[in-house]
Amino acid sequence: MIERVPWCIPRGGNSDYGLQLEGVKGSVLEKAGTAVEELRQSIVDERSIVEEFGSKADKICNQALEEFAQNAPLAGEDATATSTYDKKLEELEAAIDAPLQILYSRLLSLFREESLTRFNTESKASGTSDYEAMQAADDEFARKAEKATRGGSDWEYAAERSFLQSVMNNIAKSGKKAQDVQIKSAQQQQTAMQFLQSQQQMIQQLQMQLYGQSSPWNVGVAYRIPDTNFNLQGSYQQGRANVQLSCVPDEYAPMLGPSGFTNGVGPGNLGLSLNLSI
Repeated sequence: MIERVPWCIPRGGNSDYGLQLEGVKGSVLEKAGTAVEELRQSIVDERSIVEEFGSKADKICNQALEEFAQNAPLAGEDATATSTYDKKLEELEAAIDAPLQILYSRLLSLFREESLTRFNTESKASGTSDYEAMQAADDEFARKAEKATRGGSDWEYAAERSFLQSVMNNIAKSGKKAQDVQIKSAQQQQTAMQFLQSQQQMIQQLQMQLYGQSSPWNVGVAYRIPDTNFNLQGSYQQGRANVQLSCVPDEYAPMLGPSGFTNGVGPGNLGLSLNLSI
């Protein structure tokens, strides 16, 4: 029980009584402001989570109200003084509740960031669906926010929770769209490969119809006519023979002497290549 000091209204009337209540209120606010500042440094400056914030905020408010009741004189039976007392008491609670509610909003933002991080991590893990990750992140946010809410106040976290759910839904939809694009691209590539393979098979079938069964032998022969710049090339590939005569100056002929190393067919002017496909 809070013991209130009996008090009779002095000759100065209710104005003097209000001034005395205002002085007590200022003293209580100064003391409570120290506790609020400690919470502000932890949440705003250090961006750290304050556990059981709701209970701590409620304790700060209750202690301030109790201290005001213990030090403020009562109005007795005077209705006007009683109204002044109740008004100062309400002003005291509102003055302490306002900065605490601002810290509460900042704390909800930190909770939202943690829940989003958990959602992104679990949604990428194997064996976890987006719905399960969203449900886990939402439950975690609601649990922390409930403990941070001051009992008996008008504090609420429904708006922050709704915003968190909206962000997670947008992320899930974006991820699904990206996945659909990847699947569609892979299907298009597979279709293109199948089309190229079918076209290649058709070309091979046409070659077999025109030229018969193709041979696995691929042979190429090159011969330079001695003392000339003529180069004769012949090839046999996929059942077709090809002969080509070209004029290619021998840039190294002066280095080999007037007749070169050989007169006639030899390793210096004969090339042979063989390619066998099985």
